[in-house]
Amino acid sequence: MSSDAPLADITVLELARALSGPHAAMILADLGARVIKVEHPDGGDDTRGWGPPFVDGSAGSAAESTYFLSCNRNKESIALDLKSPDGVATIEQLVQHADVLIENFRSGVLERLGLGIDRLQELNPRLVILSITGFGHDGPEAARTGYDQIAQGEGGLMSLTGPSALEPTKVGVPIADLLAGMYGATGVLAALHRRERTGRGEVVRTSLLAAVVGVHSYQGTRYTVAGEVPVPTGRYHRSICPYGLFDCADGSVQIAVGSDNLWRSFAPAFDLDRPEWRTNSQRVRDGDAVVAAVTDAFAPLSKVELLRRLASLGIPAGSVRGLDEVYAWDQTRSQGLLIEVEHATLGRITLPGPPLRFDGGGLREHRAPPLLGQHSAAIRSWLDDSR
Repeated sequence: MSSDAPLADITVLELARALSGPHAAMILADLGARVIKVEHPDGGDDTRGWGPPFVDGSAGSAAESTYFLSCNRNKESIALDLKSPDGVATIEQLVQHADVLIENFRSGVLERLGLGIDRLQELNPRLVILSITGFGHDGPEAARTGYDQIAQGEGGLMSLTGPSALEPTKVGVPIADLLAGMYGATGVLAALHRRERTGRGEVVRTSLLAAVVGVHSYQGTRYTVAGEVPVPTGRYHRSICPYGLFDCADGSVQIAVGSDNLWRSFAPAFDLDRPEWRTNSQRVRDGDAVVAAVTDAFAPLSKVELLRRLASLGIPAGSVRGLDEVYAWDQTRSQGLLIEVEHATLGRITLPGPPLRFDGGGLREHRAPPLLGQHSAAIRSWLDDSR
């Protein structure tokens, strides 16, 4: 890892599986932390078996899950059975050398393994512990197992997503897991900062439920303040008009007429300049009519022509790209959002890259997601040398 990366002096012990915890750990790894991923010798992280698609490696090697590859870059893997004396003893050694421990077990599992919070803090008072659960570590439903789509539904996100209230729809990625990982990593950074003042670590807690509720945004205050229960809005925004996806002659285009100034540029160009639509609040109240009028105005225009006209007017606009188009897009590549890594069995592969860049220096080279136990011997040797 690059010595000038922001977290180059931080070691993270990942006792997590599936997505929320591994995603949090990968964020820290992208920031330069050394992340040691602990996996069970029999199969490893659950996501190693999630597929298809699986990709065949070199002769004699197991096929690799693209799901696992998505959330484990820049990590090392050690295979340990946490129910064995050796596994527990090795974990205790690792804890003594770690700055951060990430776990997403069900409540009570670490305690049964003899690795509860009190024991971890006894081993290393400076340890920052990130604990991610499904529905929270306490409260009446703390014991529930958390899976992403269940959390999306229970946390209200599916009630806001889709074409109508009759078709609640999940987000196209496991957003509850990803958000919990993002919130968790943010909490870890704050706890590391406070450790500089206090000299002690602490426990940071979040959950899939908390992560979903945490992004309700204006839909949340729509209920808590205004008393309205939001429903799915489909293609169109219900507080800004026109803002959404509109069909044209050979496809569809998204527009965001996000201010009355933009409307004053947009409306005359498409023969929509009507006194009753001068303000956003007027247009929202008459939203169906505005959407119909915009749709009619766009109907004879090709997507290329329409996007060109909107750009000349200064109207924010865009198309809906498939992932093949996104990853082929020069702008995506210019932002470092694709990285090349050398995998132990797959050879040279391309992965989606980290979303942050640092002018002061970051990772210069990235590591491929590890094979199960790939670094076990090296990590044990490091622990022996550190005695």
